[in-house]
Amino acid sequence: MTDIIMYLSAILSVALVIYMLAKKMDIKITLFFMGILLMMIAMLLGNDIVGIEEGTGFKWIDPILAVVDSFKSTLTRAGFIILMLGGYAAYMSHIKANDVTVSVLTKPLKKINNVYILVPIVFLIGNLLSLVIPSASNLAIILLATLYPILRAAKMPVLTIGALIATAATIIPTPLGGDNVAVANELATYANFSGLTVTEYVLKYHAIVSIPTLILIAVVHYFWQKHSDKKDGRQLNQTEDVEIKEVEAIEGGKLYKTVYGLLPVLPIILLITVFMLDVLAGIQVALSVEIATILSLIVAILCEMVRVRKMKPVLDSTETFFKGMGGAMPIVALLVAASVFVRGLQSIGLIDALQTAMLGADASSQGFILPLILVALTALIVIISGSGVALFYAMVPLMVPLADAAGINPIAITVPMGLAGNLLRAVSPVAAVIMIISGSLKVTPLAIVKRTAVPMLSGVVFMFILSMLFFL
Repeated sequence: MTDIIMYLSAILSVALVIYMLAKKMDIKITLFFMGILLMMIAMLLGNDIVGIEEGTGFKWIDPILAVVDSFKSTLTRAGFIILMLGGYAAYMSHIKANDVTVSVLTKPLKKINNVYILVPIVFLIGNLLSLVIPSASNLAIILLATLYPILRAAKMPVLTIGALIATAATIIPTPLGGDNVAVANELATYANFSGLTVTEYVLKYHAIVSIPTLILIAVVHYFWQKHSDKKDGRQLNQTEDVEIKEVEAIEGGKLYKTVYGLLPVLPIILLITVFMLDVLAGIQVALSVEIATILSLIVAILCEMVRVRKMKPVLDSTETFFKGMGGAMPIVALLVAASVFVRGLQSIGLIDALQTAMLGADASSQGFILPLILVALTALIVIISGSGVALFYAMVPLMVPLADAAGINPIAITVPMGLAGNLLRAVSPVAAVIMIISGSLKVTPLAIVKRTAVPMLSGVVFMFILSMLFFL
């Protein structure tokens, strides 16, 4: 009877979360509520709440203590880093350093006249720009204003442009990505990955799959867009151009543009430099993402003081950094909510039951099947809901326990699931980025998705195969 209650509770709670994701609802409160409810069910079954050593003295409010503990632990680990990165990104937008970077990277495109040579180049440049502007929707808005006129002048068909912009923010390996931060910090709490930094996770694991996948997608984009343009006919070049609001003009000389163009990626430059010093010269510097971000912020503020030459407005503008930290709080709350939900599943005994079941299965098959199931689930939720990260963040606390239960490397789950979510966002007709582009270019969302589906699905299959070869 106990097992029946455990499985029924787990199935109903997971089904509710998946339903809400599919309906594009905010799942944070649901995860909190279901986690607390599962912990209470666990107590009724005679189980202890996982992670609670000294309770409040009244066991029925101990689940609330678990929520508080989850907030404390998350905010001191991944949560704080994500808040810092949110603040830095906001400040870079405020001082228009992001605009400078976009301008610098897109300017050389004006000199290339061959439309289809531009296709893979634009795709790769767009993904480089996602280092600076990680939001797919925000990047699409900026590229519509800056890149669209350049590509139309080169006579690139509208749907090809739309497909390239829609796939601009995908899987660039960056230690500043919130999803990578969350996974690396979760892995670092386990013995096998103790001391793992975000930079190490990205460069040792993520990059060896994501970089070849990006190159493959760039090649597939070239052939697929060329084939689709030929199939759709020349009338695509005669599509009425749309008026898109221009970004603000960038002021300043070459030195200003060079320095400010580097500021958005300065934390990445610092982190990679320290990593390479360690690998090549054995020089170890404990430079975390937080330290790199604060150093970069100090440099940015000094640059603003030199440029503006007035201290008060520069100091006033730093308020943007702290407001930006607040803007990143929903991601932190989602991570906390997910950890509470997972603690509930652990408390009712589900993880132990899964581990027992998986240990009795054929190890050679289960290692392949679990990542495949999770990637398939990611694909379903992303295409239906349009969100490439909601399910991923919700699953972060569960990835290592599931991998342990299956007896496989957790990286075989974290990498393919994370990459699948970001790639398949561009295949969902209800994704915000697709809606923005289709509305701006006056075409249907499905018209854009037809152009993105083949490159993105090719990327998903390729990266999954690579992940299984490297990490199983």
